[in-house]
Amino acid sequence: MSMTCWETIQAYGLRSIGIGENLLPRSDFTLCQQFTLIGSGMLWNLYFGILALLAGFFLANAVALAKSARNPWIRKPAEWFVFIFRGSPLFIQFFLAYEALVLLPKGGIDILGIYLNTAWTTRAWAGALLVLFLNTAAYSAEIFHGALKSIPKGDLEAAEAYGLTGWKKFIRIEWPTMLRLGWPAYTNEAIFLFHATTLVFFSGFPAFGQKGDALYYAKYFADKTFNPFIPYPIVAFYFILLTLAVTTFYGQINKRLNRHLPSNSRSRIRLRPNLIR
Repeated sequence: MSMTCWETIQAYGLRSIGIGENLLPRSDFTLCQQFTLIGSGMLWNLYFGILALLAGFFLANAVALAKSARNPWIRKPAEWFVFIFRGSPLFIQFFLAYEALVLLPKGGIDILGIYLNTAWTTRAWAGALLVLFLNTAAYSAEIFHGALKSIPKGDLEAAEAYGLTGWKKFIRIEWPTMLRLGWPAYTNEAIFLFHATTLVFFSGFPAFGQKGDALYYAKYFADKTFNPFIPYPIVAFYFILLTLAVTTFYGQINKRLNRHLPSNSRSRIRLRPNLIR
């Protein structure tokens, strides 16, 4: 007996995180099943993208500041970090990270009497997230570093004239201006990071409970129906909706950052997709 679309959503809507039916549909594949299961897989793409962006934002700010430091012991490691992660393909980073994490002892590591479990590091939810976090941090750091260098000297001189120096000058003048100048480019980085989460499917990191992301289910339906022209456009449709959501959300932050400027001089967000990561 075939299920209604609402019953399908209830049964498979959260399958990617282990809630609902264990067995995938075997026959009579409906459009509702494909939309539901691929949408369920999108939960993992959202997980990778949101957490990597949140953590990567703070690391990117730190690395951008380190790249601007006069001390070479601080500046050089930051420059090499950005160079390595921007200079190598993301897929190769997935591969190398997995091969390195697999070498960790299966039973864990004992450091000064403290036992550290290492089995979880080779799972997609942890290992792949780590790679995406470091990758977006490197790209974002370069964006913020460029914005930091583009701050008008007049703004800094005016801050010093008002007695703002050191940390106060950075918090009140440099950091807000850096974000304002770099935010449009950072928005494009956020969009492309969500797109890059699809590469997790092709990496060596195993999915949680063998329940994968959107491409996992799209490939399942394409293999079963021998028709890739339905599931893969559904994946594209979901990512287009996600791009619209990210653009809207980051656009509101951009307006907030530029609220003190005249409307004709505010920087606008323009989508500039990267063809190669």
